[in-house]
Amino acid sequence: MTVATDALGIDEKASPAKDSRRWFALAVIAMAQLMVVLDATIVTIAMPFAQQDLHISDGDKQWIFTAYTLIFGGLLLLGGRLADYLGRRRILMIGLVGFAAASALAGLAQNQVELFAGRALQGAFGALLAPAALSLVSVTFTEAKERARAFGVFAGVSAAGAALGLIAGGALVEYANWRWSLLVNTPVALLALVGAFVFVVKDVPAARTGGYDLPGAVTVTLGLISIVYGFSRAASDGWTATTTLALFVVGVALLAAFVAIENRTANPLLPLRIPGEINRGGAYLIALLVPIAMFAMFLNLSFYLQIVEHYSALKTGVAFLPFPAGIVVSAGIASTVLPKIGPRPLMLAGSVLGAAGLLWLSRLEYGDSYATALLPAMILIALGMGSLFVSMQTTALHQVDAEDSGVASALLNAAQQVGGSIGTALLTTISVQVAQRYVRNNATIDHVVERASIHSYNVAFLIGAIFFVLCVPIAAFMVRDKPENLLEGDEHAVHVGV
Repeated sequence: MTVATDALGIDEKASPAKDSRRWFALAVIAMAQLMVVLDATIVTIAMPFAQQDLHISDGDKQWIFTAYTLIFGGLLLLGGRLADYLGRRRILMIGLVGFAAASALAGLAQNQVELFAGRALQGAFGALLAPAALSLVSVTFTEAKERARAFGVFAGVSAAGAALGLIAGGALVEYANWRWSLLVNTPVALLALVGAFVFVVKDVPAARTGGYDLPGAVTVTLGLISIVYGFSRAASDGWTATTTLALFVVGVALLAAFVAIENRTANPLLPLRIPGEINRGGAYLIALLVPIAMFAMFLNLSFYLQIVEHYSALKTGVAFLPFPAGIVVSAGIASTVLPKIGPRPLMLAGSVLGAAGLLWLSRLEYGDSYATALLPAMILIALGMGSLFVSMQTTALHQVDAEDSGVASALLNAAQQVGGSIGTALLTTISVQVAQRYVRNNATIDHVVERASIHSYNVAFLIGAIFFVLCVPIAAFMVRDKPENLLEGDEHAVHVGV
C-alpha cells in the first residue's frame, strides 16, 4: 500500500508540530552549511602560523586552502547523487561524522603532509554535507514565501560564512593557537549531528534503476584537479612552461570526456538537463565567477591587514565584521523582495555593487586608513553578495525535480568551490609575480616591500572586479523566468511503502 507524501516523504496530515520542527531543522542545516563554508577561510589568519610551525614553503602554502576546496569541488557531484539515492538526512549525518574526524586529524597534524591530508578529507566529507544540506532546504520548504525566507537564511549563512571564518580564526589564533581553527569543527559537527538526528526528518531516497556513474566521477574529479594544479604550477614554472600547459590540456580533455560520458550514460552523475535549462545555467555560471571575486578580497585583504598594517590575528578578524553584518542585512532584504521582483534585478544590483567595492579597494595606497579605504568597500561588497547569493541559490534549484535536488545542489556548490580554488591559485600566482616585478623596478624607494605587496593586492582587486562585471551580462540575458514560477516548490508527489 502507498500513501501520498510531501517531498520529504512525510504525510501531509502530520501533526501541527511539523511547522516548528522544520524551522529547527533549518537551523541545524544552516549550522552544517556554515561549518563547511567557514572552513574554507577560517585558516586564512592561521595560515602564517601553521606555515611557520610546520615549515611549509611559500610555494606550497596555498594547498592549505586548495587541498580542501579542490577535493570538495571535485567530489560534490558524486556527493549530491549519493544524497539523492541514499537519503539526504543519512548523507548529512555521515558527512558530519567524517568532517569531525577529518578536522581532528588536520588540527593535530605534525607535518605538512598530515595537514594537507586532513584538509583534503575535510573537503571529501564536506562534499557530502553541502549538497545534502541545500537539497534538504529545497524539499522541506515548498510554499513560495517560506521558501524565499529559508533560502534567505541559507544564502546569508553561505555568503557570511567566509567572513565569519576570518573572525573566528582570528579569535582562536589570538587566544589559543592555529590548531584550534581546525579542531573547533569537531565539537560543532557532533552538535549538529545530534540536531540532525532530532529535528531533520528522514527523507525518502529517489528510485534508482542503474549503478553509480563512476567513470563520470573519476573524469570530472581528475579534470578539475589537473586544471587547478596547473594554476599553482604557473607560479613557479611560468604560464608557458610545458608542465603548466600539459596540466591545462589534460584537465580540459578530461572535462570534455566527462560531458561525453554524461551525454551517453543511462544513469549520469550529472543529467545535462540540469545545467541546460537557461535560468539554472546562468546561476551556475555566476556561482563559478563570484567566488573568484570574493577570494580577491578575503585573501589579499587579510594579508594586507596582517603583513602591511601589522594587525594582530584578532584585530584582523574584527576588521572583517562589517562584511557579515552587511550580508545579513542584504540577504534579509533580498529574501523579502525576491518573490515580488524575481532574481534578475537582484543579481544585477549585486554584481554592480560587488564590482564597485573591489574597484574602491584597488585604489589602496600605503598609509591609507581603515575607515576611508577599506570600510566603504567592504560594505558595498557585502550588500552585493547578500543579493547575489539569495537569488543565485534560488535560481540554481529552479523547478528541479525532487529526485534531482541533491545533484542540482551539488553542481551549485561545485561551481562555487571550483571557482574558489581557481581564484586562489590564479590570484596567488599573479600577486607573487606582480610583487616581484614591482620590487625589481622600484628597488630604491622607501618601504618597497610593503608598497610592492599593496600593488599586487590592487591588481588582484581589479581582477576580482572584472569577474563581478562578467556576471552582469549573464544575469541580464540568461535569467529570464518570472518570480512566481521561479519560487514554485518541488510539488512532485513521492510515495512510500506502508
